[in-house]
Amino acid sequence: MIRKALEGIALALVLTSPALALDANDYPTAARVDYVIGCMGANGETREAMTRCACSVDTLASILPYDRYVEAETILSMRQGVGQAASVFRGVKMYDDTIADLRRAQAEAEVRCFK
Repeated sequence: MIRKALEGIALALVLTSPALALDANDYPTAARVDYVIGCMGANGETREAMTRCACSVDTLASILPYDRYVEAETILSMRQGVGQAASVFRGVKMYDDTIADLRRAQAEAEVRCFK
């Protein structure tokens, strides 16, 4: 009985830890809204799509820190360009790994929220 009480207290401390809360919500509101708007544009502008898209960004945020998300989105954006500046962002293993992390997080969000 004491063990269960201690486990409950430990769980409460973990869940209310400011560091944990900060890590779990490090995506700024504007970034979340931008993601949901884009997602809804691709999936229909319905209440159901909004709910699924909100789930998707929450899942993404739980897997990938915001700075890593920004880095991956920047690389993808730069790869769409032309010329030497864009070619710097193509075929670099480190950049490929960053994008792969984003794609894995997006795939997990797809499974959790759209299936």
